[in-house]
Amino acid sequence: MKSIAVIGLGQMGATLARLLLGAGFEVRVWNRSAGKDTALAQAGATVAATPAQAMADADFAVMCVHDHAAAQEVLAQPGVWHALEGKALLQFTTFSPQEAAAAAQTAQRHGVAYLSGAIQVAPEQMGAPDTTILLSGPRTAFDRAGAVLAAFGGNVVWLGERATAAATMDLATLSFVYGATAGFLQGAALAQHEGLDLQRYGAIVQAMAPSFGAFLQHEANVVASGDYRVTQSPLSISVDATRRIDGAMRAAGLQADLPGVIAGLLQQAVQAGYGGEELAAVTKVIRPQG
Repeated sequence: MKSIAVIGLGQMGATLARLLLGAGFEVRVWNRSAGKDTALAQAGATVAATPAQAMADADFAVMCVHDHAAAQEVLAQPGVWHALEGKALLQFTTFSPQEAAAAAQTAQRHGVAYLSGAIQVAPEQMGAPDTTILLSGPRTAFDRAGAVLAAFGGNVVWLGERATAAATMDLATLSFVYGATAGFLQGAALAQHEGLDLQRYGAIVQAMAPSFGAFLQHEANVVASGDYRVTQSPLSISVDATRRIDGAMRAAGLQADLPGVIAGLLQQAVQAGYGGEELAAVTKVIRPQG
């Protein structure tokens, strides 16, 4: 596999193209709007007039455009599916699990191996040993794309054959990212209200992060096992803690919707009879059993 088509030259797409050029691939690029291909052309990329032309002259295609609607628009252009026939398409555009499933079915009808991808970092973090990229789709296509994926990052995680797997895991990890970020910013507001040093607050959280990650891995193992006996953190302790956070935010006159929701969720778990179990038992009310 020597020639790669990169469709979409936003910040991430252009980064992917530059990484492929740096890895020695022939790169053929196309973008919906003009002007974003100039620097890549100067770096050695071939600019195609249409997405079909870029794909027809390449061994493998990578797409990273604005959203699902933009991807559908590109794939509907004349000759695109014909150009992809017998090849693999790695879709890095953010899709929902349902959209990924439909896209994979359409690709299969056209004789195209569909790889669903999700990039877990910002463009400037691409190409590093710890760059995390999630992939799902045909294992044979994933294996053939090894050199391409290696150019993008060192932590490529294949999640199985189902096209929905990468999109679902992306949402699951983003749920953690946005939840943790919202909680961090809430804490910053509370600390600032009390006149505390926010730089010190950030440093404390950074120092906590590795051990907290290990704790979350433990809680994931608890959910996977179905054994919610207390091993590290009783749910009842966290109920009291979240009530205190909610109370402190309200006493300070700060917006308290987030801590209120969290405290309410844990209280639901207690009312359901899980107060004497591991904190992970909260998943039982998020995903009702039976």
